[in-house]
Amino acid sequence: MKRFILLGMLACFCMFLCAGEPDLPKPSNPYVVAYVTSGSKIIPDVRYITHLNYAFGHVNDRFDGVKIDNESRLSELSKLKEQSPSLKVLISIGGWGSGRFSEMAAKETTRNQFAADCKRVADQFNLDGIDIDWEYPGSSAAGISSSADDWENYTLLMQAIRKAIGPDKLLTLASQAGARFIDFAAIEPVIDFVNIMTYDMGRPPAHHAPLYQSYLTRGLSVDEAVAAHVKAGIPLNKLTMGMPFYGHGKEYLPDFIDYKDIMNLSGYEWKWDDQAQAPYATNGKGILVCTYDDPRSIALKCNYIIEKGMLGAMYWEYDGDDASGTLRKAVFEGLNK
Repeated sequence: MKRFILLGMLACFCMFLCAGEPDLPKPSNPYVVAYVTSGSKIIPDVRYITHLNYAFGHVNDRFDGVKIDNESRLSELSKLKEQSPSLKVLISIGGWGSGRFSEMAAKETTRNQFAADCKRVADQFNLDGIDIDWEYPGSSAAGISSSADDWENYTLLMQAIRKAIGPDKLLTLASQAGARFIDFAAIEPVIDFVNIMTYDMGRPPAHHAPLYQSYLTRGLSVDEAVAAHVKAGIPLNKLTMGMPFYGHGKEYLPDFIDYKDIMNLSGYEWKWDDQAQAPYATNGKGILVCTYDDPRSIALKCNYIIEKGMLGAMYWEYDGDDASGTLRKAVFEGLNK
């Protein structure tokens, strides 16, 4: 009898070893997070999004509160929840070139005052949460102040905001593709999810949002950016993949060009990179002069999100799409097949 018991225990132990770590639960309803700007006038179609991030709010001049761009538009967008009660509306605080984070986060007093004002804003405008878009802690590349202490102070700031807004409001953030600047393992317990800015990773003649590496890639790929965030301490089911509704151009094209304007270009050759799984346009010499995403590349990225068990997709920004909603429909449909 003892022999059979030992054999049974051994078999169970072997099954445990072979099983490895359990799979992360995959979201049954993938998130579609759309950034909508204060300066645009378009009203988002709530059928194709689950979360709306209003861009932007900023740290005020006193370092103790939130200054909101175009408050009337935020109020207007918050009312979309009357049409779609499941829609989540957040205010995104920051953006490229938005400063005063370092000074605010450096002191406990101003951190707590700012966090308290985040709650005030969420309550006043009937918001579902706060999205922090500090670009980037410890860096002055955007022309903002920074400090070597930003790494630790960012964690303290997120903890303060979570305490102020409570457990029922969302706390999210936008993250640089390489998972730099932030102690992700430290903030993971207090945040709901991370929106990875998996774009602007290159400029022509290279791709800016390739899913994988290729000979036309000069920086990170989306796949590498996702892996970097997992390694830094954020599980796949708390990550959304950023998708650009704009491209980058060179020569006679602007650096930033909306998808709706790219589709009206003429005189270029439209090509596809099988390795990177990304479209691009070339000039008469065959040189990549425009990098962007299209429905085909978005569908492949959606497949990736589903297969990896990621939380969903994010895109910047809603108004870059064409009048037919080609890209926003591609994101929603790709995640809800």
